[in-house]
Amino acid sequence: MNAYDVLAERGYVQDASEPVAGLRQMLERPTTFYVGFDPTAASLHVGNLVGVMAMSQLQRLGHRPIVVVGGGTALVGDPSGKTATRAVLTPEQIETNLAAIREQLARYFDFADDRALMVNNAEWLVPLRYIEFLRDIGRHFNVNQMLHAETYRNRVGSEAGLNFVEFNYMLLQAYDYLHLYREQGCTLQLGGSDQWGNILAGVDLIRKAEGGTAYALTWPLLTTASGAKMGKTERGSVWLDPRLTSPYDYYQFWINTEDPDVERFLALFTFLPMDEVRELGRRQGADLRASKERLAFEATRLTHGEEAAREAQAAARAVFGGARDAAALAAVPETRVSAVELQSGLRAADLFVRTGLASSVGDARRLIQQKGAHVNDRLVERPDQLFTASDLHDGALLLRKGKKDYRRVMSDE
Repeated sequence: MNAYDVLAERGYVQDASEPVAGLRQMLERPTTFYVGFDPTAASLHVGNLVGVMAMSQLQRLGHRPIVVVGGGTALVGDPSGKTATRAVLTPEQIETNLAAIREQLARYFDFADDRALMVNNAEWLVPLRYIEFLRDIGRHFNVNQMLHAETYRNRVGSEAGLNFVEFNYMLLQAYDYLHLYREQGCTLQLGGSDQWGNILAGVDLIRKAEGGTAYALTWPLLTTASGAKMGKTERGSVWLDPRLTSPYDYYQFWINTEDPDVERFLALFTFLPMDEVRELGRRQGADLRASKERLAFEATRLTHGEEAAREAQAAARAVFGGARDAAALAAVPETRVSAVELQSGLRAADLFVRTGLASSVGDARRLIQQKGAHVNDRLVERPDQLFTASDLHDGALLLRKGKKDYRRVMSDE
């Protein structure tokens, strides 16, 4: 099957530049392609995974990915999808983030022998001379056309407006594509659908500056069946870095997938064959729960490795299956408190705040009043209810928020 058809079947294709037949023909042979990632955080998150998985799928089909981490464009700030100016990072912050992101991507890409590349566009953007850039690149851009692009149109009409530095972002991203076309023979750029205008600008620049043919392909910006933004929970983003989102919480994110999304997410976020994806997706009732387990295990295995995925799965089964196996529960995120505090007693509201199950004492009070707080499977009656060392089971207090959110509290001695 042609690589384009594989991407389309699994749900990665929103738009593709014309002629699609030309793109399909190009993908019949090994093709160098790239995707840009924002280095403004020290970790990628689940919202980035569609792009990561699309790239990994293409590499498995014999194509060469280039990961462009926007160290140069991060010094400018991408206005795409934003209503306010992004904070600008220092070069030192960007370098720290780059190292962390490469480590995460190494689980998805084979970087050996240049089978995949990771580059920082600061390498070629920072040395650019402004006058030469305007003469050689800027002359190919029509301001009227740029202002009609959704990215700029929305910002120009907003209260924050659009500053001149951000206005240059389209030129810089287009130049990235031209540079990679010249230096690496890159002829395909992929991105989220909000990047369509910027990617097409690069395709057009390659045609005007080099007389070359290049292509654009975007994936859909995902929301869940209920309309929530993909990769977000009430506690914020779901990160790929285990220090920011534990493997257990990562596994729980996937197992809590809404029923209508199971087949779609299996196609997008695992490498399971599509026949198996469809079989898992058509299940109902208790059988669909098993499909969610498969999704959670495969997604966690890809991001955190086999051992972490098995530990997270065992912990989830121990918690939700009622079999309180201490070894399995070790993967549930824990909070340490002093033995002195436990001896004198800790208030229930404070415990839920300390573990992150509540954002404040007021939030914890509301949770308890709404009968959504449990400790060791017993309903918490009052916010000031005390828990001491005598309440420990297997050395821990097991806190639960609602039906699915667990934390352990353990003594530091």
